[in-house]
Amino acid sequence: MIKRFQLVVIFLFIAMFSGYALSAGRKITSHNQNQPALNYDSETLARNILPVLMPYNKVVEPAGKQITFGNPELENHALDCALSPDGKTLAVEERYGVFFINTRTNQIESEIKLGNYKKYRKVLNTLSGITWSKNGKNVFWSADDTRRSSVVFQVEWGDGGKAKLLQDKTIRFRGQKKKDGHFLTAIPNELVIDGKDLYVVLNGNNQVVKLNLENRNKPVWTTTVGVAPYGIVKANGKLYVTNWGGMQPRTDDLVAGTPWDPAVVDSLTGAVSNGSVSVLDPATGKVLGEIQVGLHPSDIVRSPEGKFVYTANGNSDDVSVISTATDRVTETIPVLLLGKKSKFVGDSPNGLAISGDGSTLYVANGMDNALAVVRLGRRASGNGTAAESVVSGFIPTEAYPGNVALSKDGSTLYVANIEAIGARATLPPGTKNPAFQIRDKNQKLISTGGYFTAHRELASVSVIPVPDEQTLQSYTARVKKNNLAFRIKLLQLIPRKNVKPVPVPERIGEPSVFKHVLYIIKENRTYDQILGDMKEGDGDPKICVFGERVTPNQHKIARETLLLDNYYVSGKSSSEGHQWTDSGFVTDYIEKKVRGWFRSYDHVQYDAMVYPKWGFIWNNALTHGKSVRIFGEAQHSKWDEKRWKNWTDIYNDFISGKKAFKFRNVTTIDLVRKILVPDFPAYDHKIPDVIRADRFIKELKSYDKMPGDSLPALMIMALPSDHTVGTRPGYPTPRAAVADNDLALGRIVEALSKSRFWKNTVIFVTEDDSQSGWDHISAYRTTGFVISPYSRIKKTIHTNYNQISMLRTIEQILGLPPMNQIDATATPMFDCFTKKPDFTPYRSVPNQIALNEMNPDLESLKGDTLKYAELSMKPEFDGIDSGNDDVFNRILWFATMGSKPYPEKYTGE
Repeated sequence: MIKRFQLVVIFLFIAMFSGYALSAGRKITSHNQNQPALNYDSETLARNILPVLMPYNKVVEPAGKQITFGNPELENHALDCALSPDGKTLAVEERYGVFFINTRTNQIESEIKLGNYKKYRKVLNTLSGITWSKNGKNVFWSADDTRRSSVVFQVEWGDGGKAKLLQDKTIRFRGQKKKDGHFLTAIPNELVIDGKDLYVVLNGNNQVVKLNLENRNKPVWTTTVGVAPYGIVKANGKLYVTNWGGMQPRTDDLVAGTPWDPAVVDSLTGAVSNGSVSVLDPATGKVLGEIQVGLHPSDIVRSPEGKFVYTANGNSDDVSVISTATDRVTETIPVLLLGKKSKFVGDSPNGLAISGDGSTLYVANGMDNALAVVRLGRRASGNGTAAESVVSGFIPTEAYPGNVALSKDGSTLYVANIEAIGARATLPPGTKNPAFQIRDKNQKLISTGGYFTAHRELASVSVIPVPDEQTLQSYTARVKKNNLAFRIKLLQLIPRKNVKPVPVPERIGEPSVFKHVLYIIKENRTYDQILGDMKEGDGDPKICVFGERVTPNQHKIARETLLLDNYYVSGKSSSEGHQWTDSGFVTDYIEKKVRGWFRSYDHVQYDAMVYPKWGFIWNNALTHGKSVRIFGEAQHSKWDEKRWKNWTDIYNDFISGKKAFKFRNVTTIDLVRKILVPDFPAYDHKIPDVIRADRFIKELKSYDKMPGDSLPALMIMALPSDHTVGTRPGYPTPRAAVADNDLALGRIVEALSKSRFWKNTVIFVTEDDSQSGWDHISAYRTTGFVISPYSRIKKTIHTNYNQISMLRTIEQILGLPPMNQIDATATPMFDCFTKKPDFTPYRSVPNQIALNEMNPDLESLKGDTLKYAELSMKPEFDGIDSGNDDVFNRILWFATMGSKPYPEKYTGE
């Protein structure tokens, strides 16, 4: 009986960690688009036919019909949708325009592209809020350019199915200069049309404004509400406004920036700690009250008769129900896919629609890739019969549904999917679109359709018939399977006694041979850019611009330990990437802003609205009694401007042994201040990574001299120089910057491997994202390294892993529970370790490219060299990930490959 039980547990363990099918790792292949079966553990992220695998352990397999649209040269996102009063047309708010879909044919019959209007080319649609006038003749929505222009557009909808942008009726709003001198645009968002009156939420100004449409759109009143207002609805003669960032702080509250306005935050996580709804008098704008609801309240809708309003609370996984008679919360409805008893959160409800009889609420659960179907109870609906509201099931959509509309007859759901199927091929092979054709060496035009880049994806709307109960249960099973909910069962197994330590324990709480983890986060490279020249893996040497001569240490590490050639980032930019690396998640705040980046571009954790309620991996470690030290992550360095130096000054001082510069590290997260290394440089292009390595090695030596096992259990390090600054004069060439990063990594690994801690230490290395480059397998594929005495297995690992797999492995080693449902369903990197250690120290390889190989000054340049240097100097490239990524990629290509043809094949151009 005991043996049989052991066999069952072993089989369960294998099944849980092999996805949909049990299989060994295999050689990965690109563009595997014709196989109907999906093998999670070995599938690449190349396929663009359903079902598809997303790079964070979720499978997309939607119900109904999918309508795809958008400019294939851009990163398109469907943000919101609204049905015309007659139900014949669906207006879809996409980041770059508005699309009008005929609901009878499900075909796009008209569109407004902002890029076609010269003065609006830099304007992007904001977060949500597209709205029809009651007569169905006009459509209103909001847009912003993050610099000066904040507008509400108006379209005239003709009987012939044609939309006309009424440029003369565009409404403009002024932003505000914040206390620190920073100017923030008004960021108009959701709106309400009530006869001649238009009410607009100004997210950037923390205001609501009322305008008279019949009197040249003149403001009637402007009222200050909570922090970062989002949604608005009129019910029972009052306006209800959701405050994404909660109530305005009081004098004794702990606050942090969002980033330019303070919000009340949690002392441990730094995340916004409340959400609220402001109640206004429509006639005067007077604030009648403020109601506390869940975290990140975004979309808000009313019941048909106006007795209730409902808020989607994106950071607390629930819906708040407010009685408009009492202005109090009458019920809070959890919409957790894994159920109320589950401790694994992260469903991200962010959009709502209600049935005509007020009995059913449809909730867009972004991270579940599904709609939650809620049968409303007596405290939430005038037609409710049950004591409590219940989630009766889930309907699968494409990735990250952002909002939902329901047909008037209640038969059809329309879902705006923010992420659709992710960054994949936007046009099929053989396309004749001129933007996707290049000439081969014989000057023959060839198609480049079927390939990817991180910032090209099509938008989508799911059209789904409302299911009956039997179909709903089938859909629910599909949603749970595609969210890999079956893997949760393994986490319920309690740790066994007297189990021998292994590198990665089978169960959380069982012993690991490792006591210390160093987690290194680098910047923006793809697999092929760095390791594409390694014959041991599936690489393309033609696009390997930073190969072995530039990155000898990464190549040596891969050969002496293991090569991961099926490893992926989970996001498309640093603002997403550092959330995935640090917390295994991105909140609704990030997803709603994606590609627009209104309010902030948060790659160094300085916006409290970005953070999930449970915090980060360091919170998880500290909560469970582990020591933590942060080297440069989640902070930025403030310079002593009187002692400001350039890159050359800093580098030369470092080489000569002088103290190069003075700065202080700043963070908005109270807890991080206590565990950061004050003199380890954060993200800054002026500081070489070898200085960061030197600072870490200095601290390591101090721990080596201390008695006992003094090294922190978890160390998190930013090592960002491989981002480069292009060909900007006064800075190293791109290959020198990447060589600096490589040498720093090699020195860190060598120092640790020669320390007394090496026998029980493991190093994990990942890029934060892969947006600045090309890869022949996937836009998401990147470099990842696992380095330890138990990882010197000298083989190529083809298993499908991603940043969440790495994060989950760290948790498994340190005995930490998962933070959310995404890392809870990730596969630990078991096959990256062996039980037999090899304690041979690593010997770093000297750089073959001079680290001070500098970009030449403008005076000495001409032609393309001058053009790309001037592009690199533009203000939009001052910060990490600022500026146009394709332009930056072309700069890197020219700097490293000269006149060789740019690889449009891998960018979809």
